[in-house]
Amino acid sequence: MSESRTEVLVGGAVLAVAVGFLIYAGQATGFAPTKSNDYALSASFRSGEGVTIGTDVRLAGVKIGTVRGMSLNQQTYRADTVLTVKDGVLIPDDSTVVISSEGLLGGSFIEIFPGGSLENFAAGDEILDTQGAVSLVSLLMKFVSGSEDE
Repeated sequence: MSESRTEVLVGGAVLAVAVGFLIYAGQATGFAPTKSNDYALSASFRSGEGVTIGTDVRLAGVKIGTVRGMSLNQQTYRADTVLTVKDGVLIPDDSTVVISSEGLLGGSFIEIFPGGSLENFAAGDEILDTQGAVSLVSLLMKFVSGSEDE
């Protein structure tokens, strides 16, 4: 009887750890449902290299949201991206959104450079001033070849 009780307790502990891991993985990768206190903004990038669902959205180095969706626009051939931002974080409507990296070996994130407008983006608005990722390989090729055109 004690062996079966031990097996049940160990099985329950393993199951609890597995469920906890799945919840953590869902939140870390952005598959968790959008919280009701977040609002969505959209942006279109020439290149979305390095950005995936769950990528951080930062303002002044502080995480204020995540990337919730990304798709190819068949008409413009741009990466249409949906960003969620914490409710209460107001972003001026002349702000710039840039795909940045955390260094040579670091990951990418989306950085918002706030503008000076007195008007703010509302839920569902599109951020028009965007800059895609800078390709490290193309920069190195320019340096090695010495060419300044491109």
